[in-house]
Amino acid sequence: MTASLQGKVAIITGAARGQGAAEAAEFIKQGAKVMLTDVLPGVLDLAKELGNNARGMIHDVSSEEEWEKVVAETVNAFGNVNVLVNNAGIFIPAPLVDTKAKDFIASFNVNQLGVFLGMKTVTPSMKAAGGGSIINISSGAGQRGYPEMISYLSTKWAVTGMTKATARELAPFGIRVNSVHPGLIKTPMIEGEGGETEWMKEIAKTVPMGRIGTTDDIVVQVVYLASDASTYMTGSEITLDGGTGL
Repeated sequence: MTASLQGKVAIITGAARGQGAAEAAEFIKQGAKVMLTDVLPGVLDLAKELGNNARGMIHDVSSEEEWEKVVAETVNAFGNVNVLVNNAGIFIPAPLVDTKAKDFIASFNVNQLGVFLGMKTVTPSMKAAGGGSIINISSGAGQRGYPEMISYLSTKWAVTGMTKATARELAPFGIRVNSVHPGLIKTPMIEGEGGETEWMKEIAKTVPMGRIGTTDDIVVQVVYLASDASTYMTGSEITLDGGTGL
């Protein structure tokens, strides 16, 4: 069975740029109807560019009220939700002793609470649809330990655990829950405004496959998890890091 998203209704968070934007564009290309959300206003322009099968909403993923609005608007526009991609995330690296409590809490609010609220809020609609697929974007940092990123790493480990717990709970309803674990990927969150940096080039030398990942490397796997080609797959971790974790 080939991966096809024809007729699927999806919500993708963090979709204004980078990985989320690439996922949204490919979902539309594959025949899905997509609600793109982000705190960045550019998500509205991107949704317009993607055509009639896309909608955009400004959305703080740490707000339960805003999640309820997103799901309601999606159902109103397209019907019950089949796919949720919890893609929104922030990265605030710092040594342990320099990590500010406010940054730790901010990381929790977006990377962990946002995933929890997304899964919780979308579940009734997925049950009504007869099943669905939740795809949580974790990280290689949600499988291993790295220095100077305790706030980010702690949330991504939490996403890994929440994925497995929810996969067990929702399996009887035909709802699959899987996590994707990218290594270093060329996105604005990592590159900032200056494009690929010298430290990224140095890290690339340590990757067994010899390069930093691209959004295309991730999108193809997200499409697979969203499609009916992965209907017997739940609670799994897909690691996409060029062999860094070997």
